[in-house]
Amino acid sequence: MGESDWQTEGGLKRDLVRFGKWLYRLGFMPGTSGNLSVRLDQDRLLITPTGVSKFLLKPSDMVIVDLQGRQLSGTRKATSEMSMHLAIYHHREDVDAVIHSHPAIATAFACSGRALDEILCQEAVMTLGAIPLAKYATTGTDEVAASLVPFIPRHDAILMENHGAVTCGKNLLEAFLKMETVEHLAHISLVAHQLGSARPLRAEQVELLHRAKLKYVQNVNGEDHECVHG
Repeated sequence: MGESDWQTEGGLKRDLVRFGKWLYRLGFMPGTSGNLSVRLDQDRLLITPTGVSKFLLKPSDMVIVDLQGRQLSGTRKATSEMSMHLAIYHHREDVDAVIHSHPAIATAFACSGRALDEILCQEAVMTLGAIPLAKYATTGTDEVAASLVPFIPRHDAILMENHGAVTCGKNLLEAFLKMETVEHLAHISLVAHQLGSARPLRAEQVELLHRAKLKYVQNVNGEDHECVHG
């Protein structure tokens, strides 16, 4: 992203408030849980503060940190889960926004030690693909970032064992839509297994869908390159 492409600080703060409210209303960030961040420029991030309901967030509550996690401005303290955000930005130069939340069904899968890696519907292939499960790590510690690192390069959505989920994207809207999709796919998987007749797609069907996804991405972007994430 070129320097001229960066949004204004005020606009990004308002975006964090807006998407925080949406996630709260969906039940993905109950109480004071969950956190969001976005790149402010090449060296700094805007991130939500700790201990505040995302429904009650104001633009003035946002905190600015550098890519080493040092707080540069803000009257509140940055989220204690900042390390997972920093890990994703360090490993994914194409990512400009990160969301961590606790969607109920997807989190239930994570609490059951189950990844969302069984491909049951075409949408799964066309959106996020298999969603891995990162091993258990104590919240607020560097262990969380370390547990995510093996999956960050090739996945835009990751479940976190006994914790929740994290998604990333080129902007907050994309990261938000991916979090919505994580919960949607978890709901489909849950109901399909409750019905007792879940039928995963065969390998050849998945391959055809990967080709369709590549063609779709090329049409949307107007480019001739391979989509390697998701």
